[in-house]
Amino acid sequence: MYDQMSLQEMKTYKGADPIPEDFDKFREDEIKNCNTNEYKLIKKDYNIKNADCYELIFRDDDGSEIYSKCMFPKNKKKSATVFYFHGYQNQSPARTYAMKYPMNDFGIVMMDVRGQCGKSTDMGKYSGITAKGHVIRGLEDGRENLFYTKIYKDVFRLIEIVSKLEFVDENMLFTQGGSQGGALALVGSALNKKIKKTVVQYPWLGDLKRLLLWQSHEEPYDELYRYFKYKDPFHITEEKVMKTLAYIDVKNFSHLIKSDVTMITGLEDIVCFPSTQYAIYNRLECEKEIYHLPEYGHETMNVYVEDFMFNKLTGSTIELL
Repeated sequence: MYDQMSLQEMKTYKGADPIPEDFDKFREDEIKNCNTNEYKLIKKDYNIKNADCYELIFRDDDGSEIYSKCMFPKNKKKSATVFYFHGYQNQSPARTYAMKYPMNDFGIVMMDVRGQCGKSTDMGKYSGITAKGHVIRGLEDGRENLFYTKIYKDVFRLIEIVSKLEFVDENMLFTQGGSQGGALALVGSALNKKIKKTVVQYPWLGDLKRLLLWQSHEEPYDELYRYFKYKDPFHITEEKVMKTLAYIDVKNFSHLIKSDVTMITGLEDIVCFPSTQYAIYNRLECEKEIYHLPEYGHETMNVYVEDFMFNKLTGSTIELL
């Protein structure tokens, strides 16, 4: 294990800095006026026998368009639905990957994060460094204009819009994802109490202060390192920077989550160190469980893990060995 903190220490660790006192109010204010009534739901004919396919598009106030792929089982009035969120700099997976859900009478919704590799667009304007990365984008314009503040609102709006569709069971909504996707799955559960279950792998954007102290050069946290190296080598703005980034730190959302949470952590992870994942996990006040994979790092977990997560989300009983 590369993490300098022992596993025993991790089990009580809650992060390197406190939650801002006005964090909950800021989050409530941010989603209070989100428009969840205007969107386009476009049915697509892909000649897939057991699923109805759609594209869902809604527009942010800054002109950005947020795109999601949707699949729902045919001839089912109300479907339990999984919201799947992808990893950093990536895009939503292929529909063929998602077909396992409608085959099991579940809907699946997969959002393309704005400004990354999918069809969503980012039309925001940002001061300061934009040469690399999204974690610090908008930092100099304050917490309201942080790039991830906008993404978190996209996630909230997506869940709210889909929950109102006539063929979706709003009492059976789940979130799933790994890395960035794990963070968004957790944030979605924190911001929208309709989520009943969350299954995540190695969530990122947790305990950012510890990552700064660690001087992590790993993608994507190297942009925080680079900010101080090239913008503020004397760390004059460090306190202000970390106070601002605290509003997107996933550990600070944990206490808001009411859904059941399952977390999978690779103990060899050098991107999202296990201690930073435990900072998220230990602040959860809901039903929760964590599983360690000692031989895995921040990588694709092929062996049985997909079946394990599918079982957790859908209630299937696929054998794991």
